Amino acid sequence: MVSDMSNSRATASVVVPLFNEEENVAPLCAELREVAAADPRVVQVILVDDGSTDATLARCKEECAKDGRFAVVGLRRNFGQTPALSAGFDLATTDLIVPMDGDLQFDAHDIPRLLDKVEEGYDVVSGWRQRRQDSLLTRRLPSWMANKIISWITGVKLHDHGSTMKAYKRELLKDVRLYGEMHRFIPALASWMGISLAEVPINHRARRMGKSKYGLSRTIRVILDLINVKFLLHYSTSPIQVFGKLGLVSILLAFLALAEVIVRKIWYHDAMNRNPILILSVLLVLVGIQLISIGLLGELQIRTYYESQKKPIYAIREVFRATSGQDLAAKSATSFAEASASAKATADKPAVKKDAENGGSG
Repeated sequence: MVSDMSNSRATASVVVPLFNEEENVAPLCAELREVAAADPRVVQVILVDDGSTDATLARCKEECAKDGRFAVVGLRRNFGQTPALSAGFDLATTDLIVPMDGDLQFDAHDIPRLLDKVEEGYDVVSGWRQRRQDSLLTRRLPSWMANKIISWITGVKLHDHGSTMKAYKRELLKDVRLYGEMHRFIPALASWMGISLAEVPINHRARRMGKSKYGLSRTIRVILDLINVKFLLHYSTSPIQVFGKLGLVSILLAFLALAEVIVRKIWYHDAMNRNPILILSVLLVLVGIQLISIGLLGELQIRTYYESQKKPIYAIREVFRATSGQDLAAKSATSFAEASASAKATADKPAVKKDAENGGSG
């Protein structure tokens, strides 16, 4: 069961990364202004120009001049969608953050529905493009397969991991550092903190203007990032568990191969020096030792990483102290201080008496 949020309504920022979307900037900002006017929770809109080579940045500045709730960030070059989103997250100052693409395929009027779901007590609310308006072979089918694989590997069950439109509590994004194409894996990366997650169907529209920046070329990068996420989720604090296990398996296979060589020597009188399996067993032992060594080095690096930054390996949702517990702690501290003072006074008395006797005898 999900707990309710406090009575005070949270504020929200909308972060929109843009790359060569000059035709879409004006209608996008018009939609966002409508949403901000209708929903007082939306107090900030951050447009991040990701090194566009057209007039996108100039159009963003024009729209920003019309509304004080808008801010524009211009990156020096095209860093990619994940760094652009990260720049917007860093500049957001509200309780909630809602990223979305700037190609007008997402409907800004869905933002209040995401915020309403967050106010029910969820940490992350993901937009689900239930009726996606994209090509079947190049977009929807690969996306369907990717969503199944990502859900299976990460354990985070979502219909649409690739949807940029999500609502996050800002406290979650504070400790999540994004690299590569990691923005689609934010719910998975935050899942180790024990987040509560919900999914809301959203409107999805066909692209009307501009050129899509997505395609099958991203598949390989997503697969590699998925392997990285799997490692970070399960072995980031104990790399020896993955490399050590692989090393032990390699050494076990080496002994099995060596046993096979010995059996063939005894029973079939095969020459050991001509048996390639003997060389394979030696190679497997060396590989096993190297894997275990990598795991040990990883353990040293992990300790350096966490201890140098005083970074905890846990996440606290809240700390609760009852008033009676605080009074009890205060009373205990007072009693302890009084007992210590009494013991000190008692310990000093014999010393004073002894000094007086010594003075009298002298």
